Parts: sequence; C-alpha cells; structure tokens
Amino acid sequence: MAAVTVNISFQPELLAAIDAEAAREARSRSELLREAARLYVERQRRWESVFALGDQVGQGLSEADVAEEIAAARRDRQRR
Repeated sequence: MAAVTVNISFQPELLAAIDAEAAREARSRSELLREAARLYVERQRRWESVFALGDQVGQGLSEADVAEEIAAARRDRQRR
C-alpha cells in the first residue's frame, strides 16, 4: 500500500519532545509518529474487545452481585 502524506499541527514543546525521542532512538519523526499511531489504534481495539467481553459476561449481573464479588475478593486478599 502506498503511503499518504498528511499535515498535522503540534504545539512546539510537543514537537520538540517528539524530535528528541526520535533522535534518541535514531529514527525519523515519521517513523516515531507512525508507530505511536499504530500502538494507539491497537490499544483502542484491545480495550473495545475487553469492554465487549465485560458486557457479555456481565449480562444478568446486578450491582449487588458485583458488590458481593468485590467484598469476597477483598476478604480473600486479607486472609493471605
């Protein structure tokens, strides 16, 4: 897939930090920003799957059920 060039604005302080980190890692600003964007998208997708699993597992649970599970976990932790 061909790369597409985009324009993006940064505050000067953030751009300086980006450039410093890229230099420290001996790579270009573009490489650093591509990786940052890729990691962000991957993290968001993982969180979406975690929340979807929580919705699926949590169906039929009441707030009282959750409170009891938390209390049980805390009691268990205190016993250790």
